[in-house]
Amino acid sequence: MDKSRLYYQTPYVKSFMCTIEQCEKSGKGTWLAVLNQTGFYPEGGGQPFDTGTLNGVAVLSVHERGDVIIHELAAPLEPGTLAEGIIDWQKRYDNMQQHTGEHILSGLVHRRFGYDNVGFHMGSEEVTVDFNGPITPEQLDQLENEANQAVYDNVPVKVLYPDKEELDSLDYRSKKELTGLVRIVEIPDADMCACCGTHVENTGEVGIIKIRSMIHYKGGVRIFLLCGRRALLDYRDRLKDETRLSNLLSARLDLVPEAVEKLKNDLQDREMLMGRLYGQIFSLRTEQYPEREAPLALFEEGLNMVQIRQLSTLLYERKRGSIVMVCSPGNGNEEYQYALGSGCCDMRALSKAMNRRLNGRGGGSALMSQGTFRADRQSVTKVFLEESALLMETGAQ
Repeated sequence: MDKSRLYYQTPYVKSFMCTIEQCEKSGKGTWLAVLNQTGFYPEGGGQPFDTGTLNGVAVLSVHERGDVIIHELAAPLEPGTLAEGIIDWQKRYDNMQQHTGEHILSGLVHRRFGYDNVGFHMGSEEVTVDFNGPITPEQLDQLENEANQAVYDNVPVKVLYPDKEELDSLDYRSKKELTGLVRIVEIPDADMCACCGTHVENTGEVGIIKIRSMIHYKGGVRIFLLCGRRALLDYRDRLKDETRLSNLLSARLDLVPEAVEKLKNDLQDREMLMGRLYGQIFSLRTEQYPEREAPLALFEEGLNMVQIRQLSTLLYERKRGSIVMVCSPGNGNEEYQYALGSGCCDMRALSKAMNRRLNGRGGGSALMSQGTFRADRQSVTKVFLEESALLMETGAQ
């Protein structure tokens, strides 16, 4: 074991003394320092790097470069300087809780199903773990119960450095073939895994393992979880959200799902009714225009894209214009959502031409195209009439 890596000897180190061996500019306004020993964990194995200070100078990131640990600093420190490193302990301990909780869950999944942990990331919002096999929601609940039982049992988290003969006799998890000195993390009745991260000393320190969700991912599953303090804070935030919803819906907390479902059903009924009413309005609106072979440009306030398409379709199907454009203002007076419809000309060609001239974007089919123009109404109308006339003259289909 490399004794200069203090985070392995004493994972609970919060401060330490060291000597600055090298310090040079990084090329991006920061400095890169090498220490004779360090308590700062470098990013690796799915675990983020530690942050903190060296003699009051912020440690921005920590990475390995070969066998050397590089500390990115906000300001330079002279080589030979004796420095005190202070680790952001809350961040470090949080990472230790998350990493240990992940070990427990991954070990139990491997023992029960034989699946491998094929992806692990400790993000700023949550921890994700990928397994190469399916898990049902019922099985996930059982795994969560078993994982938390391992926490309640408060067993020691052991770190082993077996020799080759001992290593060959161990049944341990590993993502790759390992050589040299191998670091094994063992949690009795839960996991045995080759790992370079930092962990708590006893499983009870994990506090709680809470699985937030699961999705199907690359033939297996991706599980989202939180442990310890982060799980507590997440629960607190979610309870605040539920309480707010409860107040807004005038429903007890336990009845919020039913109240939301009722609200959703009511909204769907109203949207169906609104759709029928808009259909009737658009039909009457269409009757205001005679049949014509010339293009028709229509600007209407307050329509969404579905309604714009609906009105445009009615107009060109009832021959109120050889080519029909319906626009409704978007964000400001110089942005319009549009739909172009025609039964005789290719709207893809028209949309492309108008987008080019009106800073627009969008597309569609030969019968109808849609999108957004960034121009004033006068410019949109002028370009529509010019490009429609050109399209009709060339007979583009």
